[in-house]
Amino acid sequence: MVIAVIVGLAVGTYAFRLLGVMLHDRLELPERVRVVLPLAASALLGALAATAALTEGGALAGVARPAGVLVGVLLAWRRVPFVVVVVAAAATTACLRLLGVP
Repeated sequence: MVIAVIVGLAVGTYAFRLLGVMLHDRLELPERVRVVLPLAASALLGALAATAALTEGGALAGVARPAGVLVGVLLAWRRVPFVVVVVAAAATTACLRLLGVP
């Protein structure tokens, strides 16, 4: 059952992407939609990141994870290499949890 779901999602994703490529020249979007579409994608990505960073199992994730994410955001903003950003964010969260911070 799980394999069927994975294959179904993979086929659906591929078809959706292929449809975008095939309709690229045939579909005319209004100018207002062209302006808003990239903003909507950014807003959706931000909402997904915030949800993943701040919640766990439908409740707030505590303090340690958002603190780690904040460290990662600050380091990324300072253009630190990506590996350092990920390791520092994970280390911050791990250290806070080791100290008993939820």
